[in-house]
Amino acid sequence: MTPLPSTAPADPVLLPPHAPLPLYYGNEDEHQAFLRRIFDDTAPDYDRIERVLAFGSGPWYRRSALLRAGLRTGAEVLDVGIGTGLVAREALRLVGPSGRLVGVDPSAGMMKEIDLPGVELVPGKAEALPRPDASSDFVSMGYALRHISDVAAAFGEFHRVLRPGGRVLVLEISKPRGRIGTALLKAYMRAVVPLIARFIGRRHDTAELWRYYWDTIEACIPPEQVVQALRDAGFSDVRRHVELGVFSEYTAVKTA
Repeated sequence: MTPLPSTAPADPVLLPPHAPLPLYYGNEDEHQAFLRRIFDDTAPDYDRIERVLAFGSGPWYRRSALLRAGLRTGAEVLDVGIGTGLVAREALRLVGPSGRLVGVDPSAGMMKEIDLPGVELVPGKAEALPRPDASSDFVSMGYALRHISDVAAAFGEFHRVLRPGGRVLVLEISKPRGRIGTALLKAYMRAVVPLIARFIGRRHDTAELWRYYWDTIEACIPPEQVVQALRDAGFSDVRRHVELGVFSEYTAVKTA
């Protein structure tokens, strides 16, 4: 007798944002331990170095990206990978006193640096958000895609916690398409930025963090795969807007 095919659901397909980076860790447990250490230890330096590297333009850019993504007054926002609150600060200004923001991050050190009255801070990961179904109007994630373990699981969670009609914005730095642009950005991120971090940072591993940033940018899955992962998670109207050839804004809508 021929056995019937199994009707059990297939295991979900893992979609890491990049291949393992042996220079920093050897397996997923070491990856998570590395991330906890590097972000907790460098949190006090993070905002100061970001201001120098972005020439003070960061708040303007983040606000513009949130507006392009459709964030409006009164929205309930979930900021995933809130870090030190750089994206959340601009989101709060847009949603106003009638809005609400919850921040999720696995780094206690990063969240300790946040000074945003009224914001609820929750320890957690993008792949298993500690939030109820359909509890948010807008989900944002700023420059944290490269630091999670499973892009597909994270986007599935974004879809779950959004209400119908809710929007998502994923900000990320993408490797330039041209060889010259890639070489210039690599030199800046892997040589110039760590040097700046060494001079103005107070933690010895701040320079390591910024070198790691470039290595994850270089190894990251291509934008087309990020767009497809959002579609596979059930989102519609998935788009990618690019500023200066490297700043990617992925936006999408939950229609049902």
